Amino acid sequence: MNDKKKQGQPAVGDEVTWRSHGSSVSGKVEKKITERTEESERTVDASPEDPQYRVRSDKSGKSAVHKPSALRKKDRHD
Repeated sequence: MNDKKKQGQPAVGDEVTWRSHGSSVSGKVEKKITERTEESERTVDASPEDPQYRVRSDKSGKSAVHKPSALRKKDRHD
């Protein structure tokens, strides 16, 4: 009975960074995905135990889907 959010798991609205093609990208979490679905032009095999997140790039405005291990919450000083 753990009511606390898993450590390191992003939440909708969080500012995050991730690596894409050797560069650091920043953006915002738009959606937590907890079931197999189509998102960002691909099939996302997510579940409540293994969620994935749709993020939108600040620079390009495009959406992508990533596992939580690929996302880092931005420091408030970034």
